[in-house]
Amino acid sequence: MKRVLIWVLSLWSVVGIGWSRSEDGLQELKAKDRLLSFLEKDAVSPGANSLMIPLTLIQGAASKGAVCLDGTPPGYHLDRGFRSGSNSWLIQLEGGGWCNTIRSCVFRKTTRRGSSKFMEKRLNFTGILSNKAEENPDFYNWNRVKLRYCDGASFSGEGQNEANQLYFRGQRIWSTAMEELMAKGMRNAEQALLSGCSAGGLASILHCDEFKDLFPSTTKVKCLSDAGLFLDATNMAGGHTLRDMYRGMVTLQGVQKNLPNTCTSQMDPTSCFFPQNLIANIQSPLFLLNAAYDAWQKHIEGKKSYANFKTC
Repeated sequence: MKRVLIWVLSLWSVVGIGWSRSEDGLQELKAKDRLLSFLEKDAVSPGANSLMIPLTLIQGAASKGAVCLDGTPPGYHLDRGFRSGSNSWLIQLEGGGWCNTIRSCVFRKTTRRGSSKFMEKRLNFTGILSNKAEENPDFYNWNRVKLRYCDGASFSGEGQNEANQLYFRGQRIWSTAMEELMAKGMRNAEQALLSGCSAGGLASILHCDEFKDLFPSTTKVKCLSDAGLFLDATNMAGGHTLRDMYRGMVTLQGVQKNLPNTCTSQMDPTSCFFPQNLIANIQSPLFLLNAAYDAWQKHIEGKKSYANFKTC
């Protein structure tokens, strides 16, 4: 029986989305990277009494072809659970946009979103990853994991571009990371939650049923997508810039190979990267959380279209 639970605190619209079709400017790419860094600043800026968790690189990942865009091994941060939460696991998939052209992926591999060489060696665990009961009452004592994002296709690509030494191995990163975490005790989980934010939130939808299938039927498994419900909508200029961007990424990174057959048997691969076309067939409990004033939506290109608004 299908069990898709949708929790939308406040649904936003992406009709105002705009994205450069060519992404051909280095300054543009740098600006986007700075924006993503700004939006993620809480995770990398420690404060007083911060919980800083070290980065673990997955040994042997390269032999399985599970590598970041530049060929370096993927990584994660793990803080062990305790007391009543010692057999519960929370996995958070990191977000950070996508790369849909050779140029944008080549640039991305010079950042922490495309190479573990540039990842922070320690990460501040806050919010849903916090170990403080007053901040995170439901999950503070669970085993909490942040899987770093370095493939640029929401952990779903499969392929490579030899000429530019680019490796599109998001699906292998996902599989290898889950294999390692299962070996580290997740296989004994009594309950498990797969979460993610932004591009990671979309990934939590794409991999929700795969995650549930890792466990026996006695394990309580659910998924949470935070700011990952990207809609296939017309923008204010009348175009489909998000669809255009997704099409380039799906084609370049070989994502179509890993999309659900329940969708691709009826729709084109690009359409099957949009959550609105996936959630009806997801069998696992799924929660969707999106803010009315999503910062990414407000700052991405195309915001200049608001200048055309007139007082009614």
